Amino acid sequence: MKTWFKSGSPWVWLSAAGVSISLISVVGLLFLIASRGLSYFWPSQIHQFELRDVQGQTSVVIGEIYETERIPASQLNNKNVDIGDAETVERYLVKTGNRELVSLDFRWVLEPMVQKRSQPDDVVVIERRTNGNFYGFIEQVYMDGKPVERAQLEDFIDRVSDLQEDIEQLQSVDIGAINYELERIRLNERKAELDGTLTASVKSNFEQRRTELANQYNELEASLNKLRQDVQRDKIVVRAMDGQVIDINLEQVLQITFNNQLGLFGKLGQFLHQIGNFIGNDPREANTEGGVFPAIFGTVLMVLLMTVIVSPLGVVAAIYLHEYAGNNAFTKLLRIAVINLAGVPSIVYGVFGLGFFVYMVGGSLDQIFYPESLPSPTFGSPGVLWSAITLAILTLPVVIVSTEEGLARIPSSMRHGSLALGATKAETLWRIILPIASPAIMTGIILAIARAAGEVAPLMLVGVVKMAPTLPLDGNFPFLHLERKFMHLGFHIYDVGFQSPNVEAARPLVYATALLLVTIIVALNMTAVSIRNRLREKYRALEH
Repeated sequence: MKTWFKSGSPWVWLSAAGVSISLISVVGLLFLIASRGLSYFWPSQIHQFELRDVQGQTSVVIGEIYETERIPASQLNNKNVDIGDAETVERYLVKTGNRELVSLDFRWVLEPMVQKRSQPDDVVVIERRTNGNFYGFIEQVYMDGKPVERAQLEDFIDRVSDLQEDIEQLQSVDIGAINYELERIRLNERKAELDGTLTASVKSNFEQRRTELANQYNELEASLNKLRQDVQRDKIVVRAMDGQVIDINLEQVLQITFNNQLGLFGKLGQFLHQIGNFIGNDPREANTEGGVFPAIFGTVLMVLLMTVIVSPLGVVAAIYLHEYAGNNAFTKLLRIAVINLAGVPSIVYGVFGLGFFVYMVGGSLDQIFYPESLPSPTFGSPGVLWSAITLAILTLPVVIVSTEEGLARIPSSMRHGSLALGATKAETLWRIILPIASPAIMTGIILAIARAAGEVAPLMLVGVVKMAPTLPLDGNFPFLHLERKFMHLGFHIYDVGFQSPNVEAARPLVYATALLLVTIIVALNMTAVSIRNRLREKYRALEH
């Protein structure tokens, strides 16, 4: 036994066990997130419960079963249920939707109250832009006030979707461009006034341009009103679970599905369609419904900006420390400072970014370059640029240490050989050292991306918001607006999971968004790893 311990085998097995436990934990966590997240998109069966209490009163509940559990009878305080001598009671958490008729999306249904349970083929799920899903039965379809056949309903929904896209195009692109141009005219006029160059002719030019834009706006507004009238033309009459009949305008309808009529391939098609909507659409209903496209866009843009900023800074700093700085007390102090920066809590970087970049640097830029916008800040408020710079500083130690390690592995003979052949030190660095060290540089970038993409705390102070009105990238000059606030998948998970007014509805969305965030981080890392491996193979021969 003593010989076995001296051989080091126990530590090898202990290390292997630790790695195995870590891998199993990671795989288990990913499986949990994937199973809970992907189940959010699978079309569920719609159940109809006919309930009866001890007084003989009956009611009907229609909806999706989200959860089933058994509870001790002692915890049951409902006196309208006769459970007999049973020690436990089974209950179902049912999503009933129909927010205009009931106060909550979910309700518990106790098994002893269920007299009959069925899955009607004609029950419909209506996904709406507001008020969540509606569960019920279609009574009649109306086109411009006249009843028509139900078979035309799908064509009407496609028509409404096309009209909604045209309305969105007019509002966000065409009318948005006019409003943006009007604001620029106001700022230019204010700037000319501050500079003392606002003459009568300049002011006349501004007024003429305003008149032209106002005429264009009136034309677009007339077209917009016409589209709104067209989109409100059709409606459906539906019967809810309590027998109440209501009208739903197709303007509010996103899609209508008969889940109980779907086969395997029909459910698979609906499953993929829902995933596509989740990735490509904007959020709705306080982020508890709809998609997460703005959050995906903001996350990827911020990470790419951070990578562009941190890569040259980290590489240059590492080159200075290893190739140019002498081995003195100052260099040792710099290395200690870099290592210690890696252990600073991320929220401290957020406070630093808010105080230095946003208020000091951004405020100074506003005073120098954008005085016409004051007191409304341009760069003196949180935005995607300050978020990227803050995270670049946060991940800078990782890139510096990784790059310096790569530089240290290059034999000195390669440097001496290059210099002996007549190359300058700069040429040696550019043509020999950096290409060979490029895999180590990419390793640092990979680690920086992995950390930055998942950070939330500093972003809450320097740029991220619950709902951004516009994307940082649009069709208005200068096209990329780095001063704008943005949405982030990590903050979206926090907001939906802990700030949502509808916890039960938000729970599966949290898992789905977490799965998407992990997928994006893995995709970014795999791209960087692929580049690193190609560089490693390309310059492997130079290392020997």
